[in-house]
Amino acid sequence: MKNTMWRTGLVVALVSLLAFAVVGCSTSAEEPAQTESQEITVMLPEWGVPTDAMLQEFQDESGVKANVEVVAWDDIRNKISVAAAGGQAAADVVEVDWSWVGEFNNADWLEPLTVTSEDTADIPSISSFTVDGKVLGIPYANDFRVGYYNTDIYGKAGLTEPITFAEAKDQSAAIKQKGLLQYPSTMPLTAGEGTTTGLLWLTFLRDGKVFNDDNTLSKDNVLTSLRYMDSLVKDGLINPANITQKDIDTYRQLSSGEAAFMVGPTYFVGLVENPDESKVVGQIKTIVPPGGDSKAKQTMSLTEGVGILKASENKEAAQKFVDWYTSAATQKQLYTDVDILPTRTSVLTELVNSGQIKNADALIETAKLIKSPFPNGVPAYYSEMSPAIYNAINQMASGSLTPEQAFDEMNAKVTELAKSASQ
Repeated sequence: MKNTMWRTGLVVALVSLLAFAVVGCSTSAEEPAQTESQEITVMLPEWGVPTDAMLQEFQDESGVKANVEVVAWDDIRNKISVAAAGGQAAADVVEVDWSWVGEFNNADWLEPLTVTSEDTADIPSISSFTVDGKVLGIPYANDFRVGYYNTDIYGKAGLTEPITFAEAKDQSAAIKQKGLLQYPSTMPLTAGEGTTTGLLWLTFLRDGKVFNDDNTLSKDNVLTSLRYMDSLVKDGLINPANITQKDIDTYRQLSSGEAAFMVGPTYFVGLVENPDESKVVGQIKTIVPPGGDSKAKQTMSLTEGVGILKASENKEAAQKFVDWYTSAATQKQLYTDVDILPTRTSVLTELVNSGQIKNADALIETAKLIKSPFPNGVPAYYSEMSPAIYNAINQMASGSLTPEQAFDEMNAKVTELAKSASQ
């Protein structure tokens, strides 16, 4: 009897233990299906933000929720720098401008990205974000400098497409004299990055040389550009509000109908044809930019990309966003919904062939002229150099400096930085 009771108790215990083990195994096996949606933060400028519908589609596909923080382009680098000083990530995925790559690499702020050979071949500008074989950012906005002019205004003034910058200035004077527009030309003059790149592309398009081989400024060429910019202000051909307006707002003078000519971002190729953004739909022609004695023989690329901060605690989810955001399907959707020109050759070709991109001949022709104005690559000290340039130009435009004084101010800093970096 005692043995029978013992055996019965043992059987019950074993059955209970087996049942517990089965339940435990069943729960463990189901756990992966119960993982919660991850969240990441993405820091982008206004023009790079996907639509809410696109972000929801990404979340549905990946299980990752992307919370986008819209930050003014001029403030993004500072936010990244301040957070990094405290060992923090300003966001998981961040805007990485072409001009920041050298500095960010030196500071070791960016996580190397996983990129396929197919992607590398399809996005030629990825080379601008590659340092010592490490891809630190993937380009999403194909921005290079092209020319634009308002065919309606030019037609009323009896003018044709400008060939040189000297001709473009004379045409603006004629438009103003006829009373068609008060300020026919536009370009940035504010104390900001857009003014620095304005000087770089103006000099590069016209002369093909901004910097000497030792990274110092080419005096004759840069001084010619400063005198040109100064004359636009003094002759009343450019809005004095540009001295304080952000660069994007100065460019919008073309789409608002306030200006008739500019050299500017490729972003405006689509924007000027968007009735929600433009008052001059059907009036703007995109052209190969003017040059010195003929059309420009080279143009400057200012590509923007996205990268992952090393301090991010969500690198795997962040990589999923970068892969999605720079994919062919998303790039096509970004152009359709947000007017971002694709960096992928395959997508750009598809949009051109389908007629979705207007003035495609000039766009493709200009794209073939892309070169770097930096003979030794973008210097790591670019972020220190740029303020010296844009502050001098801004003071010149405000009437505080002559073109010669402005050159002396920026040249002293650029030369100091170049010599220090070479030691």
